[in-house]
Amino acid sequence: MNLKVWFLETRPNFLLLTPVCTITGVATSLYLAFPFNWLHFTLAFVGALLAHISTNVLNDYFDYKSGIDLRTKRTPFSGGSGILTSGLLEPKRVYLFGIACLFLVILIGIYFVFIYKLSMLPIVVLGALLVFSYTPYITKLPGITEILGPGLGFGLMVLGIFFTQTGVYSMTAIVVSFIVGLLVANLLLLNEFPDVEADKSTGRKHLPIILGRKKAAKVYCSITGLAYISIIVGVLVGTLPLLGLLSLVTLPLGIKVMKGVLNYHSKIDFLIPYLATNVFVVLLVPFLLSIGLIISVYV
Repeated sequence: MNLKVWFLETRPNFLLLTPVCTITGVATSLYLAFPFNWLHFTLAFVGALLAHISTNVLNDYFDYKSGIDLRTKRTPFSGGSGILTSGLLEPKRVYLFGIACLFLVILIGIYFVFIYKLSMLPIVVLGALLVFSYTPYITKLPGITEILGPGLGFGLMVLGIFFTQTGVYSMTAIVVSFIVGLLVANLLLLNEFPDVEADKSTGRKHLPIILGRKKAAKVYCSITGLAYISIIVGVLVGTLPLLGLLSLVTLPLGIKVMKGVLNYHSKIDFLIPYLATNVFVVLLVPFLLSIGLIISVYV
């Protein structure tokens, strides 16, 4: 077994999002003065990471079976891992690997349902459904792929991590999850731009296909703006601490990406550097927000 190939199949460059979401969920619980639980943190992080891996692997499998990855021009941010199209792994084994990861996620979820009863069940059930149905079903729903898929999925991850530490829901956790969900929805939205033609040929109906790249670029800018506005409003109404504004340090990068997307939405080679910068924005905003939440505990 070539472990390096299996590692690359998980798309490790995207997995950084999971520890960031985990830190964000825990930081929110600490800000609200809940004690830190090492066991729950470890289990929740492993479950979140396995859920992300399962989503990536099953996405690779289903895209290979549909033929999308045979039609796309791969970029560092789109077009799949390239493992299956290169014949480095058997598709069936990749599918089973993805299902096995999801099975382990469900087992961890069952533990938390046992601890926190039915209040945890919606997160576990919805999370598992999102992981399995994302590529074969959600990507074919018109106009809501980005929000219903990674947007809801990673927002739910932050909320779930928070809940495993606290056993309750809170408005602060919901607002933080909403901000993360917007950013990750935008991550997918922008990464869809290079794949429009290939995705369209297999029945996908995401925003760049429905609206065209030019209008989808404006939607991207609107979502970015809404994410930053949500942070500011959260601070103004007292849901987030003043130090939550630390995440606005990324605003110049966010503006740079918005300008690039508006100018180069249909010139993919020129757009690629902005896809990279967008990844930094998506990772840095919740990370800096987390730092602000944690520092606020001690000041």
